[in-house]
Amino acid sequence: MALFRSMQALLLKISLFFCLAGASLSAMASQPDPIHRADSLFATGDQADAARLYETAIAEGQSPTDGMLLKLASAYERQNDVPRLLYYLQVYFDRHPDDTVLHRMNEVARANNLNGYETDDLNYFYLFYKKYGIYFLLFLLIPAGYAFGVLIVKLVRKEGVPTRQKWVLLFYLIGLLLFVNLPEGVQSGITSSDRVFLRTDPSAAAPVAEVIGRGHKVNIIGSNDIYLRVFWHNELYYIRRDNVWVI
Repeated sequence: MALFRSMQALLLKISLFFCLAGASLSAMASQPDPIHRADSLFATGDQADAARLYETAIAEGQSPTDGMLLKLASAYERQNDVPRLLYYLQVYFDRHPDDTVLHRMNEVARANNLNGYETDDLNYFYLFYKKYGIYFLLFLLIPAGYAFGVLIVKLVRKEGVPTRQKWVLLFYLIGLLLFVNLPEGVQSGITSSDRVFLRTDPSAAAPVAEVIGRGHKVNIIGSNDIYLRVFWHNELYYIRRDNVWVI
């Protein structure tokens, strides 16, 4: 009899466990996905709340889609938050380099007296590299592969290789290496504070060369502890990392 009661109690506990688990799963399933909720809010015109949900999802590890980036840019344009508008356009441009996006950022920046978005040689080189870099790289690899193959064949046959040819091949390979790695090693960022100090050295005690506002774009070419080394108006400065949205 005692054994029968113990079995009844065990079965009751198991039943309760599965009931509670099913109820929890049903409650979780009934809650809409934050991205879907944000999409619904955006569609109904509540872009501010939609933007908050999108950014919460991104902060939690969700990779933003192209649609999310454009919706965030649209939401902040409506809120007249120009720096965030430019930030999301720049992230989108980094994925899909396009003349239209580049000119749009330049127009918005010029209208708000923001620097770093000019359609200059540097930005056009970056645009060219992102769009056609892989094809140009393949084109450069063909003569490099041929020259390297000829060099290997001569070494295997124990034939002499002129020193001039060795130097030419070496410099060509160095140039190819720079082409592959240099643009990828340069990041861009947008200043996120109203007062950003450009310092001559990576230290709070270093002289302040210039103070700039929120929304300017800088090219990042390195870091030192909590400071980023940036290129601004043809000069190198240091900015605290927490004052920049890194693209």
